[in-house]
Amino acid sequence: MKMTSAQAAKVLRQLNDEHNTVLYRESSTRSFLASVGEDVGSVRPEYDYEATQAKLGEIETKIRKLKHALNVFNSTTVIPEYDMTIDEMLVYLPQLSQRCSKLSEMKDAIPKVRESAVYSRSSAIIDYRYANYDIEKAAQDHRDASNELAKAQTALDLINNTAELEIDL
Repeated sequence: MKMTSAQAAKVLRQLNDEHNTVLYRESSTRSFLASVGEDVGSVRPEYDYEATQAKLGEIETKIRKLKHALNVFNSTTVIPEYDMTIDEMLVYLPQLSQRCSKLSEMKDAIPKVRESAVYSRSSAIIDYRYANYDIEKAAQDHRDASNELAKAQTALDLINNTAELEIDL
């Protein structure tokens, strides 16, 4: 079946949710308590070991196939405007985010700021912390990195929502 990466991610979430539901139901019904003298048959919950294991195996197989197809797609599909595969882009985006965070702090710095004294108040020494870089340049680099991050995210979103992959579920 053909689907986009975004659609495949939704199917994967549904499969994981279904798997968790089967596991939860199994853990709730695979054993039970009965009081002495109570009719065990009347309190026994419905549980079919073989059917449950088969269902879990079926879901796990689908998850494996889907993840494999996504991995192949991500490692072979190139985002044209970046000349990067999707998996490279998935490394690049966090790098850009980290750069934006660092530059955000740097652009907000004050060129000269008085340091709080952590030692004796009787000292007459006043310390200042100086920015050792061009704050305006950091602000421009922050704008550039933020714009690049938005552009890269949009390019990835476009591929994930338009390019189709073949998945045999």
